[in-house]
Amino acid sequence: MQTSKPSAVLEPMQLPKPSAVLELLKPITWFPPMWAFACGVISSGVETGGHWAFIIAGIILAGPLVCATSQAVNDWFDRHVDAINEPNRPIPSGRMPGQWGLYVAIAWTLLSLLVAAALGTWVFTAAVIGLVLAWAYSAPPIRLKLNGWWGNAAVGACYEGLPWLTGAAVMLMAQPDWRIFALAGLYSFGAHGIMTLNDFKSIEGDTKVGVRSLPVQLGADNAALIACVFMAAPQVIVIALLIQWGQPWHALAVAGLLAAQLLMMVRFLADPKGRDVWYSGFGVPLYVSGMMVSAFALRYAPELPTVIP
Repeated sequence: MQTSKPSAVLEPMQLPKPSAVLELLKPITWFPPMWAFACGVISSGVETGGHWAFIIAGIILAGPLVCATSQAVNDWFDRHVDAINEPNRPIPSGRMPGQWGLYVAIAWTLLSLLVAAALGTWVFTAAVIGLVLAWAYSAPPIRLKLNGWWGNAAVGACYEGLPWLTGAAVMLMAQPDWRIFALAGLYSFGAHGIMTLNDFKSIEGDTKVGVRSLPVQLGADNAALIACVFMAAPQVIVIALLIQWGQPWHALAVAGLLAAQLLMMVRFLADPKGRDVWYSGFGVPLYVSGMMVSAFALRYAPELPTVIP
C-alpha cells in the first residue's frame, strides 16, 4: 500500500518588527538634512506665517523620507560589508528578514516622490536628484561609495545642499536666488569632509571588500588632512561672501566658529584614528552652526534674494 507524500505547507511570510524598520531608517541621521532644510527656509527671507503646513511637510520629506530612504538603500546593498563591520544591524543580524530591506527602500522612495510632488516642481526636482544620488551611491553598477571622492560628494549634496535648496523653494515657490545656491553649494562641499570622518570607523571592512574610501586610498593621516581642508575652505569663502553682502557681524560669528574648528583640527590631525569620533562630536556641530548663522545673514541682508520665476 502506497502512502502519499505530505503536501508542502506554505510558511507564512516573515515580517520585520517595526523597531527593526525604524532602526533601518536610522532616525539619528535625519538631523543634518532637516537642519539644512531649516537653513533654506530661513535664508529665503519669506515669513513663515501661513507656510507651516508646507514647512512641516518639507521637513518630513528631508529627514524621515529622503534621508531615511538613503539609509535603507545603503544598508541593503552594504549588508555584506555590515556583516563584517557592524553585524548587529537589522539586515545582517536577521531582524530584517528576507528581502524586506529592499522592499522598505523601494516603498520609501515612492512615498518620498509622492510627498515631493505635492510641494511643487522645484521641490520635486530636488527630491528626484537626491533619490537618484541615494540609489547611485549604494546600488550597483554605479555604486559611488566604492570611491570616496565621488561617494562623499553625493552624500554631501544630499545632506546639505539639496535640503537647503528645498527649504528655500518651499517658501519661494520658485527658483531660489543665486546667493542661496552659493551657500548651499559651499556647505555641501564642506560636508564632503564630514563624510570622510565617518569612513575612519570602517577602514578594516572597507579594505576587505574593496570600498576605496579616502582613508583606504590615502591613509588615515592624509585623509584626515583632506577632510579638514574640505571643511575649512568653503567656510572661508562664506565669510568673504557675507562681508560682501553687508553682514560683517554674521561673518565674524562664522569666523569665530571656524577658528574653534581649526583648533580642534590640530588635535584631530595628531591622531586621526583615535579622535575621529571626538572631532565629529565637537567640531561638526560648530560647522553646522555656521550654516544657520549664514542663513540668517542672508535673510537679513540689505537686499533680500530676488525670486526668478
